[in-house]
Amino acid sequence: MPKPKRLRVCSVPGCPEYTQGGRCPRHRRAAERERGTARQRGYDSQHEQRFRPAVLARDPICTLCRQAPSVHADHHPLSRRELIDRGLDPNDPRHGRGLCGPCHSSETAKHQPGGWNQ
Repeated sequence: MPKPKRLRVCSVPGCPEYTQGGRCPRHRRAAERERGTARQRGYDSQHEQRFRPAVLARDPICTLCRQAPSVHADHHPLSRRELIDRGLDPNDPRHGRGLCGPCHSSETAKHQPGGWNQ
């Protein structure tokens, strides 16, 4: 029988709600609304048709752990935002790498500690 998770206080300062980790449901919904949809964040059809498939075809195995299949096309070494700011094409597969889910989450937490909107 799996061990029950310990409840923790919501990670949003001042919120007294308990959760199994991270934000409470109310703050999670608010963060998702603020984050916007993938389209609102700039991931358009060019991302879906050009960038993602080419990166995942080139890097079928995670470029970091080299053990798991790649499921995320991650912009690297510059972020999508940095590429746009420099006038570069963010949908060019040369600006990406394939990552597995855990490695992508770890890299995002490391390089975008406040989240994508920061």
